[in-house]
Amino acid sequence: MFQGGRRREGGGEPTVVPDPEFRSYYGRPVLKAPVWEWKIAAYLFSGGLAAGTAVVAAGADLTGRPRLRRASWLGSFAALLASMWFLVSDLGRPERFHHMLRVAKPTSPMSVGTWILTAFGPGVGAAAATELIPARWRRSWPARLLRTLSRPAGLFSAATAPGVASYTAVLLSHTAVPGWNEARGELPFVFVGSAAASGGGFGMLCAPLKEAGPARAFALAGAAGELVASRVMEHRMGLVREVYQQGHPARLRRASEVLTAAGLAGTALLAHRSRAGAAASGLALLAGSALQRFGVFHAGVESTKDPRYVVVPQRQRLNRG
Repeated sequence: MFQGGRRREGGGEPTVVPDPEFRSYYGRPVLKAPVWEWKIAAYLFSGGLAAGTAVVAAGADLTGRPRLRRASWLGSFAALLASMWFLVSDLGRPERFHHMLRVAKPTSPMSVGTWILTAFGPGVGAAAATELIPARWRRSWPARLLRTLSRPAGLFSAATAPGVASYTAVLLSHTAVPGWNEARGELPFVFVGSAAASGGGFGMLCAPLKEAGPARAFALAGAAGELVASRVMEHRMGLVREVYQQGHPARLRRASEVLTAAGLAGTALLAHRSRAGAAASGLALLAGSALQRFGVFHAGVESTKDPRYVVVPQRQRLNRG
């Protein structure tokens, strides 16, 4: 008897063919693990936060909510600066961003993302600068000119924010890393929902209740979208879903799901009535969004360590073909 052997179709005695073992030469992984550090996961989160808060700021501007607008533009600019620092610090060479602007390559997610960030950043910076003008200078002609120019620039940045929130997911899923590549259909929706939840959560945390209506609505839509897209992503991934359901990535993503669900419930039930409830819900959504990005990042790294996650999906695609 051969233990663990494959059975013939329809049942019967086991054959002499043992279950396959997926090995690589000298015990080395088939793929090299990404050399990125935790700073890239932080970059993914802060970039999404910059995008989400920009949309909230634009909504506040269009509906006449000055305190929500101010907090959100300043938060968006701070998150954008943080995301650029995390990225450049991990890559180690700031000029690499500049070099990407030499060409525009629509087939390259990195090139497209660089240009999206270039379109997004100036308007956010101008809108944030306007919010920092001291009250005694706001009637001066330079301040009026800056306000005149910064408003349409800020609204344009908000229009590009969905691209900022999603391009990192496209970038990750177009690598050979199985944990990211197998999620390419759903990962952009997870990241966009996460960005919206964090942006709305930030607005709820920083703005008074009477002005935070758009932030609450945005947080509700984002958190619900993130939870649904995340479950759909795991359901459709096949074997590679194991890296999302085991070990450190699973703990991060379970914590993210609990916090996002708690933030969603708090936003729906408490945030419109209690300042403390709004702040707690906003913090839960921010933490859930951050843990979502770290969980996805670490799941991708883990998926490069086992040859099965590379070989089995490839064979399945060949068999379907």
